[in-house]
Amino acid sequence: MLSVDRYGNIRKGTLYGETDGDAVMDNNFRLSLRLLDWCTDHRTPFIYASSAATYGDGETGFCDRLAREELKKLKPMNLYGWSKHLFDLALLDRVENKQKLPPQWAGLKFFNVFGPNEYHKGEMMSLLAKRFDDAKAGKPIRLFKSDREGIADGEQKRDFVFVDDVVSVVLWLLKSGVPNGIFNVGTGTARSFKDLMSAMFAALGKAPNLEYIDMPPALRGTYQYFTQADVAKLQSAGYNAGFTPLEDAVRRYVTQYLDREDRYR
Repeated sequence: MLSVDRYGNIRKGTLYGETDGDAVMDNNFRLSLRLLDWCTDHRTPFIYASSAATYGDGETGFCDRLAREELKKLKPMNLYGWSKHLFDLALLDRVENKQKLPPQWAGLKFFNVFGPNEYHKGEMMSLLAKRFDDAKAGKPIRLFKSDREGIADGEQKRDFVFVDDVVSVVLWLLKSGVPNGIFNVGTGTARSFKDLMSAMFAALGKAPNLEYIDMPPALRGTYQYFTQADVAKLQSAGYNAGFTPLEDAVRRYVTQYLDREDRYR
């Protein structure tokens, strides 16, 4: 997926929207292999970030319990997703061939993570963080129109997961010693971008102020309209802490961080 600004203009130079295949593979594949090798040699746990982007348009679902041969059938919709997918497969090749690996390893297919202290990410921040100042100033928030029949403007859906919950999953993995594997990390519930922005306005005590703009041509055909994590594997491995509902997570983020002079804590 390319990164776009509020007017639908394509942003250049962000890894998620990078069109240079070599740059993407250097960062997300070759560097990851070097880190895997280092952790293997030094007997250090290896927990890495995969991505929901590996599932592509979701035609085959969002299940992390697939065997390697089934995972190979996934078709990511962009270079970023392909680079993450190829690393997942490379690691599973090592497992299948009984090669030496770190004492513990886990690939986490993160869905749409948002929350405090993401401000250094610039255009790669969550939509909530990027649009908060506009919402507080009374400016309308622009969302993409839908170019798919049966899906209303702003009703493109993602599995939005609060960063506190992501941290809880990582800490649990490090402490629990669960079997190695690839796990989805999401809430298991898809919500729309309209829901996300409406929750932000509610946290500010304002009525939603939304406008809709055309989907940029560069995004058509590569834009995920729906993601929803199947978290049964994570739960069956023993994770039972649950996930923060969207409205609660947004309210905490807005009132305890974004709407304060000092947004760090």
